[in-house]
Amino acid sequence: MFRTSLRNVLAHKARLLMTVLAVMLGVAFVSGTLVFTNTLSNALENSSAKGFDQVDVAVTARSQKAKANEIAKDPELTDALLKRAASVDGAASATGVVTGFAAIADKDGKLIGNGFASQGGNYWGTKDARYPLTSGEPPVGATEIAMDADTAKRAGYQVGDTVRISVDGPVLTPKISGIFTTNDGNVAAGGSLTLFDTTTAQKLFGKTGTYDEIDVKAASGVSQTALKAALDKALPAGKVETTTSDELAADQAKSISASMSGLKQGLLVFAGISLFVGTFIIANTFTMLVAQRTKELALLRAVGASRRQVTRSVLIEAFVVGAIAGVTGLIVGIGIGAGLRVLLNQTGAIIPDGPLIISSGTILSALVVGVVITMLAAWLPGRRAAKIPPVAAMSSLHAKATTRSLVVRNTLGALVSAAGAGTVLTATTMKGTDAQSAMGIGAVLLIIGVFILTPLLSRPLIAAAAPLMRGFGIAGKLARQNSVRNPRRTAATASALMIGLTLITGMTVIAGSLQKSIEKMASDSIRADYVVSMVNGNDLTPGVEKKLKETSGVEATSPMRNSPSRIDGDFESLTGVDGATIGELISPKVEQGRFEVGGANVVVDKGTADHYGWKSGSAFTVHYEDGKSQRLTISGVYEGTDFLRGILLDAATLAPHQTEVADMQVMVKTAEGTSAAVKDQLIKALGDNPGIQVQSKKDISNQIAQFFTLLLNMLYGLLAMAVIVAVLGVVNTLAMSVFERSQEIGMLRAIGLDRQGIKRMVRLESLVISLFGGVLGIGLGLFFGWAAGKLIGPSMPTYELVLPWARIAVFLALAGTVGILAALWPARRASRLNMLGAIKSE
Repeated sequence: MFRTSLRNVLAHKARLLMTVLAVMLGVAFVSGTLVFTNTLSNALENSSAKGFDQVDVAVTARSQKAKANEIAKDPELTDALLKRAASVDGAASATGVVTGFAAIADKDGKLIGNGFASQGGNYWGTKDARYPLTSGEPPVGATEIAMDADTAKRAGYQVGDTVRISVDGPVLTPKISGIFTTNDGNVAAGGSLTLFDTTTAQKLFGKTGTYDEIDVKAASGVSQTALKAALDKALPAGKVETTTSDELAADQAKSISASMSGLKQGLLVFAGISLFVGTFIIANTFTMLVAQRTKELALLRAVGASRRQVTRSVLIEAFVVGAIAGVTGLIVGIGIGAGLRVLLNQTGAIIPDGPLIISSGTILSALVVGVVITMLAAWLPGRRAAKIPPVAAMSSLHAKATTRSLVVRNTLGALVSAAGAGTVLTATTMKGTDAQSAMGIGAVLLIIGVFILTPLLSRPLIAAAAPLMRGFGIAGKLARQNSVRNPRRTAATASALMIGLTLITGMTVIAGSLQKSIEKMASDSIRADYVVSMVNGNDLTPGVEKKLKETSGVEATSPMRNSPSRIDGDFESLTGVDGATIGELISPKVEQGRFEVGGANVVVDKGTADHYGWKSGSAFTVHYEDGKSQRLTISGVYEGTDFLRGILLDAATLAPHQTEVADMQVMVKTAEGTSAAVKDQLIKALGDNPGIQVQSKKDISNQIAQFFTLLLNMLYGLLAMAVIVAVLGVVNTLAMSVFERSQEIGMLRAIGLDRQGIKRMVRLESLVISLFGGVLGIGLGLFFGWAAGKLIGPSMPTYELVLPWARIAVFLALAGTVGILAALWPARRASRLNMLGAIKSE
């Protein structure tokens, strides 16, 4: 039986080719994901470990537990603490580390990088071992900086050049005194690092006389553990925390592994979708092969082969196909992993150097996935093959599905579909993670139920296309009849395409609705013409609002500054605004009272009010970060949004209690509204600052649109693999169907249907099956998009369902295009069949 199985694989290698390709693509996706994430994780871990070369023990402030109605303050790492650490037995040296944000402009005045990776730090003393200089001298004073070599090369800067930088608002124009190399992982990943002398860095980053970290280097012969123990004894207990560089590297490796795990799981989900779609092709292929070999299988039964042996022979064929697909998929996946790394480097997301990691786990996963998926999908066709009665098969009577089996299938499909739809509808009335779990389970059940029902649905839906098919004459009529001749085969072929389009349509509906809702939220709640903020989300200095207020044409400004507080023992963030102008800059929906901010009068969002049981006119006590308390009165309750929520009070009331006054953003209203000229005027008033962004409501909407467009394009790209697999399924089904109907095609040619008619018949059959799958997929996607919106709606008042009709038309056209392209080779093959040879075939 083993030799027979191998002979059958070799005899039907052309028909199994599409199956191999389908499985190979899924395996390549899996192995490519594993190779890429393992390589990326290894490179980042090695780069991160190098960053700890100049530290044996790191000293940081220990987070303190807050007392009731107080804001916890972490201890400061002072010069005195630095000196104590440096004088500990076994310590060779101690370095004070200061970090912060430093945006650098290129020679065209544009920000280098994306802002979040623009880091600043301090150069320690006259020779900092962390940052070896390749040219120039260490920075001294506020007029000099040192720049990392990679950034200098990208921007074309050299020692002596004047650059424009921004830390928290004002533009600085220092000169480059030196260029250095570094093992900093942020720089290795494409970020920038700007160094100041220690005193300047402390002043710019608001840490005068203090450090973020103290790095201690061990003397020769002293272990990290021994140095850590000595530091623990010498430094204040409970105030600081010591960590060895080995522990830091291990923690960093865990962090990188955790972040890679999320990426890996996300990619593997889409790989799993491709493999799931591939199972339809595998099952369909082996079902058709079994049907075409009924006489052969019956002969095996007649000469003594048991049912188990027949099933085993089919599974052996599947094993060989899966093994071939697994090996080729692994090879292709290694290429995909290497290609993704190169692609990311070309897009600017620089990855640290490192070897391509091909682990034994990756190899084993590729082979196991290829073999197991193929054998599981082929098990049911193999089981059916064993049940074919030898006499019926020898008589050339194909075992068609009985009425009883179809009734059982349709009943089961109806029950599963009803359970799935009911679960989804129930989930729309639930909240939290329970609703999400129920929604996911219901969606899976509904997809499975619809797949089971697809043979039943195929006849009425395909029959609906009859009027259109009549326009193609006899070829159209034959195509429609052929597409419903074997409903199960049509169902398996169409379902592969249905799954991909279900996911694509559902995500498009959700993303489009979210984008529209967020844009509406911004336009409804923001009356300001512009919102000014740092590109990385850091705070602005109060001087930024002062400059904007002094700018010609500016009618009103208000800061948005956050400050921690305690209310009834709970932590709450307060937002300080200009009470006199805030009403001109925002327009939230007021639920109770009036929107009045000033003195002890505040407004709160409905969620916060409900949490504390407040209403308009209620009073409460707030405990500020400086330890003082005040009685505040609620003048109004407003509807919170993602743009505006929490407790709003006058900035003048809040400022005296803040340890450091800084603005999260500044809202601006101008006399002329929004225009390119007004925006340029504001940018120039801020000194063409590379670290500050000035955005109108349209800019915010465009930024949101770009994010969703990028997200959708990524998802489309990941789901493209499933669509490609579905295309292979259509090609495979049609090719094998043409082989199966060779005699029939020969007879059609003999009675007058020309080659063009044969081609048209096959193409139209493919088109009908693909559109059938497309209609089912789009319908399910719209339903899931609507249901997901019901879960989102309660937490987003502006949410409204948006049906992207233009994209839906594109998806339907895509399904039709898939059908036409998939039919090219089978149609050509059918038209080239020898007429007499085809008539003689069995």
